[in-house]
Amino acid sequence: MDLVTLILDAAARETMLFAAAGLLIGGIDDLIVDLCFIVRRLSQRQADRLSLDALPHSAAPAPFAIFVAAWDEAAVIGGMLTAAVRRFDYPDYRIYVGTYPNDPATIAAARAVAALDPRVRVIVGERDGPTTKADCLNTVWHALMRDEAAGRITRAVVLHDAEDVVHPAELTVFDALIDDHALVQLPVLPLVRRGSLISGHYADEFAYAHSVQQPVRAMLGAAMPLAGTGCAIATGMLRAIAAERGDAPFDASSLTEDYELGLHVADRGGTSRFARVRDSRDGSLVAVRAYFPDTLPAATRQKARWMTGIALAGWDRTGWGRPRAIADHWMRMRDRRALVSVLVLAVAYAAVLLWPVAAGLRWLRSMPAADDRLANWLLLTTSLLLGWRLLIRVTCTGRAYGWREACWSLPRFFVGNLVSLVAAPRALHRYLGLLRGEALVWEKTAHVFPDYALGPPTSPT
Repeated sequence: MDLVTLILDAAARETMLFAAAGLLIGGIDDLIVDLCFIVRRLSQRQADRLSLDALPHSAAPAPFAIFVAAWDEAAVIGGMLTAAVRRFDYPDYRIYVGTYPNDPATIAAARAVAALDPRVRVIVGERDGPTTKADCLNTVWHALMRDEAAGRITRAVVLHDAEDVVHPAELTVFDALIDDHALVQLPVLPLVRRGSLISGHYADEFAYAHSVQQPVRAMLGAAMPLAGTGCAIATGMLRAIAAERGDAPFDASSLTEDYELGLHVADRGGTSRFARVRDSRDGSLVAVRAYFPDTLPAATRQKARWMTGIALAGWDRTGWGRPRAIADHWMRMRDRRALVSVLVLAVAYAAVLLWPVAAGLRWLRSMPAADDRLANWLLLTTSLLLGWRLLIRVTCTGRAYGWREACWSLPRFFVGNLVSLVAAPRALHRYLGLLRGEALVWEKTAHVFPDYALGPPTSPT
């Protein structure tokens, strides 16, 4: 029995030390980002914080092309397009909806809106779907180039998903900023389904990423990956990239073409802007809103795709960027630490389970606990870092969604851990499949469009 106790005690100690060391490194990494943000925030005058009224307004608004890639989106595409044309408070834009010939329901739903509004164009590709989202976007790009050849020139391409709720002032913000930047990205604010911890954990993660991490990234001059929605890319930049890639600016061989496109633009010397702008009329944040997955299978599929494309394939496809760009290297390292973080997390939960069992056996056998100063120091330090992490999480969620959701962000922290733990093996399996040459397929999530967005063109705060 003493041997079993010693083995369990050693296992508990070693797993705890491994997990604590990993959590310490990750916690310090996050803490540095948070401190950079706090310094930035304290040094930023209230007058410097962007509002819609403070942006420059051009006498002749630039024309925009809005790309929406749609596969099996009959349930939401009609509502999204109807809401978009009602809500956009901007005079010159055209929405291009990319569809597939073997998806007649989505085509019919999109064409029903296009029949009522000439600003909506439905583009049916030549190949059956699903291919990849990037391949669908390239089909839409070719349609835009045909329109430009006929005389309609656009200033920038805006990317949206088929389930997005757009903000009325979105294109006004892009018009004010795109002349000085190759990319402009707006925040993404996931809509929270009441009673769904899985849906809500996306709100917590994006609240932090798009109020702290992305502004710090921009402040340090690191390359800014795109979120794949709510972003504008200068048409001239896309033409230059298309010339390099056989008239296909979006990389159809990538699972995360939006992430890679942002890095590629930076490698070409293009500047980017992450724009947190308040609408002076109602105080709302100019952002994209949408429902994210609210079930464990759907969330793990989506997280696995992100892990595969960014944390695994990203090493092969995008490298480390410009030489001596320390901030850029640091941010790419943070992007790619997901699987290592999951490993540390899994060992940490194992340590949490082993520790009371080992302590109970020691008590039953009247065996004294070892005086381990290193373990005690690591436990104290990582506990303080975890407390800081949760405080920042609660604060970011509270600022974006109110304090009710801020309180829910604490249990959702553990739900997010569960999603990551389940998604990691799936991501690794998919990456190994890519290395074996398996074809990429658009792994879709079923979407829902909110009813409120079909009402008057106002945005929630």
